[in-house]
Amino acid sequence: MSRVLVVGAGATGGFFGAHLARAHRDVTFLVRPARAALLRREGLHLSTPQGDTVLAPRWVTAETVDGCYNIILLSVKADALPAALEDLAPAVGETSVIVPFLNGTDHIDVIEKRFPGHLLGGVVKVVAQLTADGTIKVSGPTATMEIGELTGRISARVRRTSDVLDVDGYEVSISDGIHTAMWHKWVFISTVTTICCLATGTIGEVAATSSGEEFATAVLAESAAIAEAAGHPLSAAGYEALRATVTQARSPFAPSLYRDMMDGRATEVESVLASLSSVADRLGVSAPLVALATLRLRLHNRRVASPAG
Repeated sequence: MSRVLVVGAGATGGFFGAHLARAHRDVTFLVRPARAALLRREGLHLSTPQGDTVLAPRWVTAETVDGCYNIILLSVKADALPAALEDLAPAVGETSVIVPFLNGTDHIDVIEKRFPGHLLGGVVKVVAQLTADGTIKVSGPTATMEIGELTGRISARVRRTSDVLDVDGYEVSISDGIHTAMWHKWVFISTVTTICCLATGTIGEVAATSSGEEFATAVLAESAAIAEAAGHPLSAAGYEALRATVTQARSPFAPSLYRDMMDGRATEVESVLASLSSVADRLGVSAPLVALATLRLRLHNRRVASPAG
């Protein structure tokens, strides 16, 4: 049986890892000592619209990684990536595959340089958050996982990986355009982050104002233009679907970067908005709203790091 290591037991890693564990896959979580202590004491709590589950998962810390794993699911925030790559290094064997679920695309070169030949592309979509007591609370009705070779080739190792990861609780698919899929998720995350953080409200709250729909559409136009210039355009149908999502007046949705900002935590601004803004500058695409949101979140992060400053 293939061994699966889930690096991180937060909202995303915990969700997918929990479903793998429920399906009796050979899955282990690689976590930090504080999370390990909570898992030992309380277990892994998963709360979904279908009901609540408490699991007693296997876990290791960086000091106790127990050999090589066939599949390594990397689900950490961008600022934790360097440390995570060091922690998981003992788990990487000759045929191991690493499937990252980070936002943006900056992590691709970092992982490939550290572990050449082991990287697959990955995109997951799940509406979940980690609550203060360590519960993974899922509010969306569905979740998906998409994996693929960054070259677009449908390889044997992608098929094997998909077979292992395909369990009840979410949908799995193999993509021959995973790099574009990663870009399109980046467009979504950047758009909703810019909307919510500049307007200081949820998607629904912004859309319900008199000028909210126009503002949200303008933000989407910027993000979509950057993706198109980079060679990853949204289809007409994809653009309209996303526009409908970001202008939905009753939507309670807010991205994780907005929740982090409102809760006084540091955000992933560099890997999400700052990186996209940098691409826009390099390609000559005007994106003033994305740039303004980048500035706002950079200032927020500075205040979090130095409250007295």
